[in-house]
Amino acid sequence: MDFKEIGHISRGTLELGKMRIQSDGLIFKSSEKTLNVKHSEIDLAEWLRVARGYELKVLSREGHVFKFSGFKESDYGDLRDFFKQNFGKDLKQVELCVKGWNWGEPVFKGSLLTFLVDSKPAFEVPLEEVSRVTAGKNEVSLEFHQNDTAAVSLMEMRFHVPTTGTDGEEDPVQSFHDKVQAKADILQATGNAIASFTEMHCLTPRGRYTIKVYPTFLGAHGKTFDYKIPFSSITRLFMLPHNDGRHLFLVLGLDPPIRQGQTRYPFFILQLENDETCELTLAMSEEDLKEKYGGKLTQEMEGPLMEVFARLMKVLVGKKLMVPGSFKNNNGQNAVACSCKATAGFLYPLEKGFMFVHKPALFIKFEDIANVNFARMASGGVSRSFDFDIETREGVVHHFSSLMRDDYTRLHEFVTEKRLKIKDKGSVRINIYQNKCTCVYGYS
Repeated sequence: MDFKEIGHISRGTLELGKMRIQSDGLIFKSSEKTLNVKHSEIDLAEWLRVARGYELKVLSREGHVFKFSGFKESDYGDLRDFFKQNFGKDLKQVELCVKGWNWGEPVFKGSLLTFLVDSKPAFEVPLEEVSRVTAGKNEVSLEFHQNDTAAVSLMEMRFHVPTTGTDGEEDPVQSFHDKVQAKADILQATGNAIASFTEMHCLTPRGRYTIKVYPTFLGAHGKTFDYKIPFSSITRLFMLPHNDGRHLFLVLGLDPPIRQGQTRYPFFILQLENDETCELTLAMSEEDLKEKYGGKLTQEMEGPLMEVFARLMKVLVGKKLMVPGSFKNNNGQNAVACSCKATAGFLYPLEKGFMFVHKPALFIKFEDIANVNFARMASGGVSRSFDFDIETREGVVHHFSSLMRDDYTRLHEFVTEKRLKIKDKGSVRINIYQNKCTCVYGYS
């Protein structure tokens, strides 16, 4: 079943996209991300009447909540039958309370706090979006993570918890506080860090940082700024060799990005030397490591610093480490040197997309590319270099300039192998033979 103009509610914003419901699960795709919920993960499905049409709410077995709005009333019958036949789940219709009362009963299920009025849900609070919870004498205050793209954001909620009439065995305020904190996305550096790395050279944000690794997040402490990066916000991991053969880039893709003032950093980029080694003792016992991480980590780790750090991140974050594939430039390196927005860097043709480091750092997936374009840049009457443009399906064009002429053939072969559409109308295709460069106008 395919649906268009469906909105996914995430951190206070409505992301529009397309949704496909098939026998193996739900797939939602917008211009920013792709969300996949497998049928084995679905624990509960509900159908609600909301402000903009109807909403499909899915609760996973791990307690995560996914909300999709923009459905029509006529879609309910088909969705109910599909869920029953393929997922073995009833699509339950839920009636909301619209009385507007501000007193009721809080119910905790998974990572969701549902506020019931007359036994009907009045509103819900996703506890994963809570950044801080504070208990007072008879109230509990909740603060929320902010979304930079949202025009209006909910900052804080306060719940008054009556303490009169209780038997005194359990403090209702503390109980409410503990239930919220158990599911909230709160970065607290309690106890010792699992591992610590000093004087790590960071390109974005620039500086040298002491990096401490905790069970749920990474803390970067610099001379001026400190950052806390939850593992749940790390969407991709890259390990890319520098063209000089002496350094490596370790790139962490972040969603949402870390922020300092008005500057947002969607990538956290480290640059370390190949021959730099380290000996590391994790602050966990062998039994705990085996139980929690399945024996993928050992208490004693040693070897090249970048490999040790990358292995630690791969296991803790639970993401695949992306490395260069089969592409080699004319000198046998994995990247082509070029410039983006007048800043020199390296463009890495990977197996699933193009990665440019480091300023601005960009990752462009093949599935988001509408076409690419090769263009000539003349110098002294001889084409010594060329430009490479990537146009996305949303119409955004990324322009990479000053690519060496010797890398043209290999890059063209790579693009052709990946079956990307080449658009060169009005531009120039470069043919290289017998140490000469000729220009042929037209289509490739």
